[in-house]
Amino acid sequence: MASSQIIPTRMELAKTKKKLTMALRGHKLLKDKRDELMRQFFDLVRENMELRLKVEEGIRDANRNFVVAKAGMDQQTLSTALMTPKQAVDLDIGYKNVMSVNIPVYTTKTKTADANDIYSYGFAFTSGDLDGAVKSLADILPDMLRLAEIEKSCQLMASEIEKTRRRVNALEHVTIPECQRIIKYITMKLDENERSTQIRLMKVKAMMLEDAHHYKEKNEAKFAEMAQED
Repeated sequence: MASSQIIPTRMELAKTKKKLTMALRGHKLLKDKRDELMRQFFDLVRENMELRLKVEEGIRDANRNFVVAKAGMDQQTLSTALMTPKQAVDLDIGYKNVMSVNIPVYTTKTKTADANDIYSYGFAFTSGDLDGAVKSLADILPDMLRLAEIEKSCQLMASEIEKTRRRVNALEHVTIPECQRIIKYITMKLDENERSTQIRLMKVKAMMLEDAHHYKEKNEAKFAEMAQED
């Protein structure tokens, strides 16, 4: 805001001081929010790294078992065994508010509670390696969903951290210094106006005293002249 556009009045000074107080309070709250978001973000990042290693290891084991099973079975038998899955998983997506960020919460529910329903085939014509591959994928599924949940949460938190950081910087480097500059400018102008008013009052008082002194001298001279005539 240019100084020429500022009206140096006490009302404007009070308004700017109130704005500065709000900016300082908002700056502190946003800094606290940013710090807490970053703390939770780094916690999620560490969990994400651990889960990713675990999921990648589980997928490698499942792929290894599938390759071995495919080598020991003909393609038609393998395709028939995996054609009609017996188990099903329902995914429910909810949200949890963390520092004004709605992060996803995934909840799963299987069609049946029987752990053996993950095998959609009989065991007579299939190899044990296929059972191991299916079991590996079933075991790693909760970790995969948790990993997807964490990565989406990290993405949302990173976006909110960036927005909060920009707001903190805008308050710290633009709004607060501008309010302080305006307060200094208005205070200086008001002090200058007050000094000017005092000087004018002193001059008016001096002129009034001088006029009163001349009036007194004039009356005294008049009275003296009248006394001489008498």
